Amino acid sequence: MAEPLKLAVWKFSSCDGCQLSLLDCEDELLALVGAVRIAHFPEASSKVLPPPYDLSLVEGSVTTEAQIEELKNIRRQSKLVVTIGACATAGGIQALRNFSDVEEFKKAVYPHPEWIESLAYSRPIADFITVDDELRGCPISKSQLLEFLSAHLNQRRPQLRKTSVCYECKLQGIGCVMVDAGIPCLGPMTQSGCQALCPKFRRGCYGCFGPRQDMNPKALASHFKSQGLEPESWRRLIQTYNAWAAENRALFEQMTAEPSKGEAHESSNDTR
Repeated sequence: MAEPLKLAVWKFSSCDGCQLSLLDCEDELLALVGAVRIAHFPEASSKVLPPPYDLSLVEGSVTTEAQIEELKNIRRQSKLVVTIGACATAGGIQALRNFSDVEEFKKAVYPHPEWIESLAYSRPIADFITVDDELRGCPISKSQLLEFLSAHLNQRRPQLRKTSVCYECKLQGIGCVMVDAGIPCLGPMTQSGCQALCPKFRRGCYGCFGPRQDMNPKALASHFKSQGLEPESWRRLIQTYNAWAAENRALFEQMTAEPSKGEAHESSNDTR
């Protein structure tokens, strides 16, 4: 019988939601007993097995100098490193600090801001070490996590859908909230995985699973402009769970950019 997979789970700056998704796989994890050995997972057990580890799941973003060194150590100890959740893959909600002054935040929140040691930014794990794969979401999808573990144990490629949230809406017969109700929605540019949770309740997608491959941000930006959304509304829609994702930053720049002379001339002659 093959040796069980030594699994380690690590936490950085985050809310622990993705680790809780793993713990929520109670019945499913029982089927993996004997195939997986939890070697390091402080949220689940105080027992720690020494490295090396076959697979390390890393939750959270980097916000301190000490975390950078800890990450490098994890990379040295692990055969595979997989980031889980929006914080680890794109900086998370805390990446909103990247657009502001952290020192001002410290003064507003803490009575002794000089005691707080924190970087001026929140960055994804892949900015500091080599990452072998990633699972998106805020939090990650339980079904996607189980599919990834099953694929790894069986030495096959994970079957993770890379389509947009719009695809999930159509699979479930959910009407488009942008077309039906004029609600701003990031579904066209967001990777699927949430089962269209927000559109299901007639709310626009907030982009929890991050930008999808081959999206068309220019078209979405054009649609938002045609809806008459003010720049502040665009900012609040895009700068959430995956605010620091490169695609989201590019989209925000496109939407807030001044129109070219050609665009302005075309708009002035539009008689519709």
